Amino acid sequence: MITLSIIQSFWNNILNTSLIEFIAVVFGLLSVWYAKQEKILVYPTGIISVVLYVFICFEVKLYADAGINLYYFIMSVYGWYCWAIKKNQPVLHITACSKRDWFFSAGLFVVSLGVIIVLLKIFKKDDIGYWSTMVPYIDTFVTSVFIVGMWMMARKKIENWILWIIGDAISIPLFIYKGLAFTGFQFLAFLVLAVMGYASWRKSIK
Repeated sequence: MITLSIIQSFWNNILNTSLIEFIAVVFGLLSVWYAKQEKILVYPTGIISVVLYVFICFEVKLYADAGINLYYFIMSVYGWYCWAIKKNQPVLHITACSKRDWFFSAGLFVVSLGVIIVLLKIFKKDDIGYWSTMVPYIDTFVTSVFIVGMWMMARKKIENWILWIIGDAISIPLFIYKGLAFTGFQFLAFLVLAVMGYASWRKSIK
């Protein structure tokens, strides 16, 4: 009975999916698919998706996710530049993180956690309903994971897929809980593609 209720709720959310969310999901899936294939089209398709999600996340009070999509936009432009073939410069190849990369990633993660929480406390301190759940903390954690993952992807570090897998797995129930079932389904697809992407990039390194 409970399972049927969950399925019915999920289906109702699918039916109520807005056009803007549908378009954002389609381009988001295309972006991850191109990333798996190591094609530069990951960035123009991703930019369209993240710009739309800035507006979507603000509407459902996922402020950290709205912020990370602004970050995604900046990193997409940076990644587009890094992946582009340039004269008299070596082509960027897939590599594993060095110790220096891991130290930088750990620092970026911790700083991201702190900055996001502080900003949320400043701008949403009076929203009792928002702070009465674990949503802001989970949202902040996932956002910080994705911030590091986006930087790793821009530098073609294979470990970026591991972070996407972790973040996607957590995001699925988060977005369904917030009534964005179609986006939750998108993150399920992201999770599958991230596993495939890791396997594909692993073969490329070997």
